[in-house]
Parts: sequence; C-alpha cells; structure tokens
Amino acid sequence: LSRGMEEASKKLEYEKAAELRDRIRALTTVQSHQDINLQLLDNTDVIALHRAGGQSCIQIFFFRGGQNFGNRAYFPSHSTDDENGAIVEAFIGQFYDSTAAPRSILASHKPLNCAVLEKALSICAGHHVDIRTPLRGSKRKLVGHALLNAKEALGRRLAESSSQRKLLDGVAEIFDLITTPERLEVYDNSHISGSHMVGAMIVSGLTGFEKSAYRRFNIKTARLSPGDDYASMREVLARRFGRAQKEDPNRENNTWPDVVILDGGKGHLSSALRTLKDLGIDDIPVVAISKGPNRKAGREQFHLPGREPFTLPPSHPVLYLLQRLRDEAHRFAISSHRNKRSTAISRSELDQIPGIGANRKRALLHRFGSAKAISQAGTEDLSAVDGISYG
Repeated sequence: LSRGMEEASKKLEYEKAAELRDRIRALTTVQSHQDINLQLLDNTDVIALHRAGGQSCIQIFFFRGGQNFGNRAYFPSHSTDDENGAIVEAFIGQFYDSTAAPRSILASHKPLNCAVLEKALSICAGHHVDIRTPLRGSKRKLVGHALLNAKEALGRRLAESSSQRKLLDGVAEIFDLITTPERLEVYDNSHISGSHMVGAMIVSGLTGFEKSAYRRFNIKTARLSPGDDYASMREVLARRFGRAQKEDPNRENNTWPDVVILDGGKGHLSSALRTLKDLGIDDIPVVAISKGPNRKAGREQFHLPGREPFTLPPSHPVLYLLQRLRDEAHRFAISSHRNKRSTAISRSELDQIPGIGANRKRALLHRFGSAKAISQAGTEDLSAVDGISYG
C-alpha cells in the first residue's frame, strides 16, 4: 500500500494516494491495538511529536470511554532551535484554548512548565488535568503508536513538499523567473451581471494550498462600473498590495508573493501591471491565464509582459499544477460570491421601512408569510397585527 501511495503521488494522482493513505492508517490502527487495553483510557488524549527535515508533525489521538475516536495530524511552525518540550507545550496550550482538555493527556515529550500548564488547563476545563509522559507499559506503547503515525505523516508531507518543489522549479523555468517561487498568489473575480461582485485571492506554496492566507474582497468599484473585470482587478490588487506596503514594507514576514497569477487575458495583465506600477512595485512577476480556444481545458494560454501568448503540452505536469491553482481560485471566488449574494437575498424589504424592528418584522411575517404578501395587505389587516397601529 505504501509503494502504491508513493507511485500515485509521483503521478500526481492525489485522490488515489489519499485513499491509500487512509487504508494504511486504518490498518496500522487495527494492528497496533492488539496488545493495548483501551478500557484504561476513559478520557484521554495522546499527543506525539516527531521532527525531521527541519519540520515537525504532532499526532493527537482521542480516546473516550475506552474507544478510539480518531486522530488528527498538525504541522506547527517553530524555530529549529526550539526544544521538543517547548513545542509540545505551545501546541497543548493552543489546542485546548478553545476546547476543554480531557482528564488525562499522554505526551511523547514532557512540556516545559508542565505543572503550570496542568493548572491552567484544569481551571479552564473545570476538572483536574493530568499530563504524563509514560516510560513503560501499554500507555507507552500507545504513545509509540502515535509517534509512528506522526513519523509517517511527516514523511508523506516532506515527500509531497519535494514533489511540489519540482513543480515549482518547472514554474520558474516556464515563466523565466530568477528563483523558484515559494509563494504564489492567484486572483479571480466572480459576479452575476455585475451584481454582488467579489474578488478572491488564494495562496499556494511548497506545502500546497495555504487556506489560512486566502482573502476575499467585496468590490466597491462595481457600483460605478458593474461587471468591469479590469476595474475590479485593479481594486483588488491596489488594496492587497497597498496594505502589504503598510504592514510589511520591508518584506520580512513572508507575506509578499514571488509571482502573481491572474485568471484572465491581456487586459487583466495590463491592468495588474499598471496598478502595481502606480504603487511603485516593479519586481513581482505577473502572469495571466486565459481559457484558450473554445475555453477547452489543456489549451490555456499564458500571457507575460514582453512575450507572445503561449501554451503548454496537455500532458505537461506544470500545466496540471497551474490548472489546479486557477480552478481553486475560481472555486473560492464563486463560493465567496454565493455567500455574499445569499446574505443580500436574506435581507427583507421590511428592513428598509423606518419603525419596523425585529419584533414587528417577525410578527408581520408570522401573520402574512412573506414581504410580498405584506405589501398587498390592506390597512385593516395590517392593524390587526400586534405592534402595528394605524391613525
């Protein structure tokens, strides 16, 4: 199964690789619990840290009532000089910040300031929380099992990062970039006939999509020029990079992109370049991706400053990566637009009438069923509703 997973990953068949990964996890769980008495784990979380290649993985298993309620993997950011105990302590403090800690936590490494951490968790949870690092017995085996899972998860992540770096090397080669890009920002807009226009930015890097860095923009220029994609793109980029210049002017916090990718053609490229120039930015490569003839997948055209539009062979692995980036930006833009549109639709016409608060609105809707029915009701019928008077 492991060999099959690695082969699928190399072929960029990520769904198949993920399915094999899940089968491996399930099989590992079944095999490793044969000599562990889970009944001893009434209310316990098992936390294990594994470090390699300058990165870390923390696996946490959840046991309740003697049953395994699953596990999750986390990849915390930290300095290479941080001690294992410091990493575990920081993770536990953050993980249980929004959820009550169980009565027992088994950790692969003893947290720094363990006593203080126990006291803080106990106060927040409303019961005593005990943190231990077992050295022998079935509980130690359980921690060992979690460590194995952490090691395998980190190995997969490092392998994926290696594969991703190769693809990013290809991006640098195709777009004539000086260095391999480690942060790509992709932009797209979404609207229906110019209404509820939304701009979207997604981010991808060495570890794939970085969803915590995604941003959506409610377009304001659309009020002046509904449906103008170029004006919307200019607004999005002006807001994005204007803010970056204020918050990270020296580009020290890894918040600036190595390349900007636009879902569009020559017009979008020109608009973006003009906007960045107005901000005094001339060192960020910009690429636009248009659908190509008949909007057929695999025939995408790439637009760069000073170059004629070009295409890539349909089987080119970098083309597949760029398609995924564009599709993810499109998906995020559409979902953002739908959320904005749903919010606007949910607002009733009653909200625009002075003197109609939440209680009167509720009473009217309960009586007539809809804003349209209310507008068609007679004065006498309206006056019969609690809180509504006439005269």
